[in-house]
Amino acid sequence: MKILSIESSCDETAAAVVENGRKILSSVVASQVEEHKLYGGVVPEIASRRHCEAINGVVTKALDDASLGLRELDAIAVTYAPGLIGALLVGVNFAKGLSMAAGLPLVPVHHLRSHIASNYIAHPDLEPPFLCLVVSGGHSHIVEVKDYTEMMVIGKTRDDAAGEAFDKAARTMGMPYPGGIHLDKVAEQGDPLSFTLPRPKVDGAPYDFSFSGLKTAVINLIHNAAQKGETLPVADLSASFRKAVVDSLTEKFISAADDLGYKKLVLAGGVSANSLLRRTIREECGKNGRLCYYPPLELCGDNGAMVGAQGYYEFLAGNIASMDLNARATMTIE
Repeated sequence: MKILSIESSCDETAAAVVENGRKILSSVVASQVEEHKLYGGVVPEIASRRHCEAINGVVTKALDDASLGLRELDAIAVTYAPGLIGALLVGVNFAKGLSMAAGLPLVPVHHLRSHIASNYIAHPDLEPPFLCLVVSGGHSHIVEVKDYTEMMVIGKTRDDAAGEAFDKAARTMGMPYPGGIHLDKVAEQGDPLSFTLPRPKVDGAPYDFSFSGLKTAVINLIHNAAQKGETLPVADLSASFRKAVVDSLTEKFISAADDLGYKKLVLAGGVSANSLLRRTIREECGKNGRLCYYPPLELCGDNGAMVGAQGYYEFLAGNIASMDLNARATMTIE
């Protein structure tokens, strides 16, 4: 089964053709990073306009690269939630038009389910059930993946997501957008024990995260130093902050795996590209004989291939949308 998939939830316009949920026939991504870098973050109105400009060319190239026409496809999958509402609407409406014109089934796909599904492409042997840590700029979830389309959130952030905390801390340190990537690189040169930073906990919710206090702590350190005319060692501060975030993520993820008895642990989302997080989870899994999975770097960020991977399983489960499909800014993965 060949599925054309479209992703436009934030600032990447992406399309891909995926076969049987596991094989990429083509994948095209048009990034807006350089433009949004001017503003220090994604500007929703600009993102929506750029999607409008790029989507036809991106989809056309994805079909050309796969040497396929619309009539040779079996379905069209599209990200419809969650994300920036204006950006999502561009992809949803384009997909609806293609579906109607070609007479192909329209498959609605949840953005976070897609991130999890990126691992199905990278690891052909991976099958549910497993426990997944989904970490991105807007989300930090521990998800029990019982089946390809049956999931349960057992832990999530109560405030900032891990990726958001990385980006805001990096911006305060003077790093360009997207800050999390730059902070990760700088942190490799620093001492993670140089600064003592909090590891927030949520009372009564052992698997939930909270990164707002941690983010505020590092920002206050920087501001207080600046008011005194002092300069903090950026590499050491980056390393200490990164370790605090990764410690929080790892502790709760491993604790959940222990309590629920999972031996297969999976990372997904943009922050799964973080080098310390990948190393730490891999080491923790090695200690207890667990299997560890995470996507290659090119599949960590938003892309169309992951939408096609999850779209395949949504199609098999009978999740087909009608022409009244609408975009949703927020929606649980369940």
